[in-house]
Amino acid sequence: MSFFDTATFGSLFVTLFVIMDPPGTIPIFLALTSGRAAKVQRRMAWQAAAVALGVITTFGLFGQQILDYLHVSIPALQVSGGILLLLIALDLLTGKIEEPTQTKDVNVALVPLGTPLLAGPGAIVAVILAVQKADTGGEEFAVWTAIVVMHVVMWLTMRFSLVIIRIIHEGGVVLITRLSGLLLSAIAVQLVASGVYGFIHDYR
Repeated sequence: MSFFDTATFGSLFVTLFVIMDPPGTIPIFLALTSGRAAKVQRRMAWQAAAVALGVITTFGLFGQQILDYLHVSIPALQVSGGILLLLIALDLLTGKIEEPTQTKDVNVALVPLGTPLLAGPGAIVAVILAVQKADTGGEEFAVWTAIVVMHVVMWLTMRFSLVIIRIIHEGGVVLITRLSGLLLSAIAVQLVASGVYGFIHDYR
């Protein structure tokens, strides 16, 4: 029995990388944290990664049991996550996210960054399935290693995106805010569409 299953690690890491999309998170992180002190932005970077890791770990350990107990289906999780992201996207597109009451008093590292943007329905489902498929100790170790490494990558991506803020200044942040709102709305609609398709498929 192998101590570490490289294939399992690579498969889950690539899946989570595509779903969580570190490069695509940069503009959204910049938009949601603009106007804050650099120290606060750095703290929010690790807080978002830590929250996402906590949510993913919880669902990896107890996800199926939690959903079964609450009688919540995966499509329902996708639709609810999509709606929440769409509301955030509308704030970004209309500029409401830049108001002091929106940015100074609300910790966006928890919502929407930590969840559902990073630890969203797609990542949760991928982890639940990966944990269920892991039959050996080597595969289980590889699954949890992939999860931790992916969240370290997310933290580093957000942490060093702060350099971009100093380069592009306020005007660039506004532009990125609008573009990230459009991108986030597309992600949200795709989540809702996937959830609706799941509902149709389940009840067909």
